[in-house]
Amino acid sequence: MKSGGYAVSADGITKRYGSAVAVDNVSLNVNSGAIYGLIGPDGAGKTTILRVIAGILKPDSGEAFVCGHSCEREQIAVKNSIAYMSQKFGLYPDMTVQENIRLYADLYGVEKHGMRERIDELLDFSYMKPFKHRQAGKLSGGMKQKLQLICALVHKPEVLLLDEPTNGVDPVSRRDFWRILYGLVADGMTILMSTAYLDEAERCSVIGLMHKGKIIAEGSPEEVVRKSGIQVISVKDGGDRSLVKKLKGAMGGGRVHAYGDRIRVLTHDMQTDTDELKKLAPEAVIEPDRAMLEDIFMSIGESADADENILSLIAEGAGGKSGTALEVRGLTKRFGDFTAVNNISLTVPYGEIFGFLGPNGAGKSTTIKMLCGLLPATSGEGVVGGVDIVHKPETIKSKIGYMSQKFSLYEDLRVYENIDFYGGIYGLTGAELAQRRDWSLKLAGLEDRKNLMTSELVGGWRQRLALACAILHKPSIVFLDEPTSGADPASRRLFWAIINELAASGVTVFVSTHYMEEAEYCDRLALIFRGDMIAMGKPSELKTSQMQDRIIEVLVKDPFSHMDGLGKLDSVLDVSLFGAGLHVRTKDTAETAIKEYFAEKGIRAEVNAIEATMEDVFVSMIERADGGEK
Repeated sequence: MKSGGYAVSADGITKRYGSAVAVDNVSLNVNSGAIYGLIGPDGAGKTTILRVIAGILKPDSGEAFVCGHSCEREQIAVKNSIAYMSQKFGLYPDMTVQENIRLYADLYGVEKHGMRERIDELLDFSYMKPFKHRQAGKLSGGMKQKLQLICALVHKPEVLLLDEPTNGVDPVSRRDFWRILYGLVADGMTILMSTAYLDEAERCSVIGLMHKGKIIAEGSPEEVVRKSGIQVISVKDGGDRSLVKKLKGAMGGGRVHAYGDRIRVLTHDMQTDTDELKKLAPEAVIEPDRAMLEDIFMSIGESADADENILSLIAEGAGGKSGTALEVRGLTKRFGDFTAVNNISLTVPYGEIFGFLGPNGAGKSTTIKMLCGLLPATSGEGVVGGVDIVHKPETIKSKIGYMSQKFSLYEDLRVYENIDFYGGIYGLTGAELAQRRDWSLKLAGLEDRKNLMTSELVGGWRQRLALACAILHKPSIVFLDEPTSGADPASRRLFWAIINELAASGVTVFVSTHYMEEAEYCDRLALIFRGDMIAMGKPSELKTSQMQDRIIEVLVKDPFSHMDGLGKLDSVLDVSLFGAGLHVRTKDTAETAIKEYFAEKGIRAEVNAIEATMEDVFVSMIERADGGEK
């Protein structure tokens, strides 16, 4: 059996775990110098495919090849040809950036001669050179991701395998990470990756959409969208949260979903559904929208009935109130001479979804821990749920729900044991605990899996279980610290539907997120940078009053190759990848200059001034606060 000259190929790969089929007769081919993206729901088989190709797992049948070498029979040759960055790539937090890289260079057998030059080259390439003497444990999330990539690349592999490499990384760091990936591809490297960010999947040369262990669609992102036949209608409702539920009831829950500042409706009959929507939402702006990979992704999901049943449980589980949920003044936290949170003041009422945004290391988690009574403030004062956070932090814990970035679940306990453990912490016993346990299992969709070890759960189930444990005692305030990090789009949408139901029941939801379209779902947002709060307001306010720059969208083939050229034009402040195209940030329109740039080269491109997205606002404000540095 031959690899056919491809950089990576898989022929009929099947992998079972007991009676469960993780990968079912999958074949794929990746050309040299391409980026191939694996997308699909949690548990679809993406990680298993990558682990088979990396030579970590042995398939039950079929064979994989890297650069013509069998992943099963020529493991040493494959190891020398690849770099594999898994979701749990190991960095040593007590070692410096440079020491971590040298360790991996030794593990890969990199020759001492030229090693220093290679490390310096990678540090320059990733903008990490100023941090080479910093301990890895003291890096931000985005810097850690870049360090992991450097460690994987230190031996000059031909093929790079990436398993959801940008999970938990802020938009600024994600843009930088993709700049690095495109630079690698320009030098001839081949990349096979999985991702939960479907805007990233739109940047791949080819994608494979996986479902239940099979690849059910393959081709360029544009081809997959076109062949699906799906069309989309956009409904801009001005923030009427109840309209989503109304449209779902009238048109079917699986076709309707909130996305950023609008509602998207999937259709196969544009005119008929447009007429129906105008009757249902006469005040809304209704117009055709561009179909995206996320729409295709959602179309392969199961019936929405189960999700609607889950949402019906929320009112039963909510403990909402009215009035002021939390109020803090001058909240500050220092660790030695480092100020993690600086003089933050805010007031949040009950029933509000309050979004907390900021880059990795900005102080979001530290602030949330102080509000939850888990970390003492250095100075400042505040009240959460009527309890003084300075003098009675222990009392706060009974008033709130808290879901941390790590979900706070015990993997060596069974599903129901985690629920009982948290029920005990919150003082639930006997019949009350039994009733709330049953409620939690229904909310998490785990009634038939309650005896599973928690470590066996895929991401979406684990996140819902963590949320159920956090609101087991019907708290009136819920803190969610990046709750959907790494979740697939279906899980994220359901999670946010649950958040909306909680808020409608009078529960305050204080949430941090790195998904900028999720920030649009919040009633108000605060943006924190290096411990300082630099902006606060409704999403619409931030996109108008706070956004000083203009955004030009450019849709063109091979967008990365034009970033440097466009960046040299007068008035252009920044050029960044955005989905399958580019967003050009400028002080004036610069639209004419951009069109002339492509016309002179004889290249076809769509160039239009657009309203800034929350990601554009986020990046612009962070760079402005950082003095224009990148």
